[in-house]
This record gives sequence, C-alpha cells and structure tokens, in this order.
Amino acid sequence: MVERLVANEKVEGSTPFARSKYFMSDLLNKKCVPCEGGVVPFDISEIHKYQKKVDGWDVIKGDKNIFFLEKKFTFKNFLESQKFVNDVGKISENEGHHPEILFGWGYAKISITTHAIEGLSENDFILAAKIDKETSV
Repeated sequence: MVERLVANEKVEGSTPFARSKYFMSDLLNKKCVPCEGGVVPFDISEIHKYQKKVDGWDVIKGDKNIFFLEKKFTFKNFLESQKFVNDVGKISENEGHHPEILFGWGYAKISITTHAIEGLSENDFILAAKIDKETSV
C-alpha cells in the first residue's frame, strides 16, 4: 500500500517544489546520527512535517506497519543506473546510513528506513535530501 503524504499548506509566492528545496537545505547541513534503537520512530504528523523537506519521496507503509521512504529514478541505460547506485553508496557510507537499493537497466529504486527502530527518523530524511542533492548534479 502506497501512502503518499502531501503538504496542503499554501505559502504565498512559492510553489511546493520551491518550498521543498528551501527546507531541504536544513537537512543537507545535518549528519546522520547512529541509531542503535531506544528511539521512538516518527509518527504520521512528524513524517508529514519532514516529507515537506524532500521532493518526490513516497512514504510507504510496509510489513508490520513500518514506514519507509521510497523513490524511483530513471536513466538512459544500465551504466547510468550503475553509476547512480555507486554514488548513492558513497553518500550512504559517508552518512553511516544504508538504504535498500534495487536497480537494473534504466532504473534504480531507493528505499530508506531506520531498521533499529522499525520506522522513520530524521536520519532517513537527511539521507534522502543528500541523495537528491548529490545525484542531481
């Protein structure tokens, strides 16, 4: 079941995309903090708040009602997909937070959650923002 949370607020003189780029910058200045558990995962209202800060990531409710972020990227060929996956791998290693990655000819799908708490945390949104920033160049 895909559950996409969308911000319905209106800010005069800006688009949802412009707002997400502005809010994303605060995530880009943060670093993922190791999580060994003992932290409560975000509830729906926190997920909604943070989802406004990243662009194009779906919130999915998976097995055991665990939420995760998911985004599909498309490319012209297999080598571009592979390069993207390698770039995401470098970002993930630098952050110490590792997503699930599925890729093939012309596509890659990234799924992010904090396994130790069985849900979403700020780390997941930080990683999503950094993946978007570094891979949009």
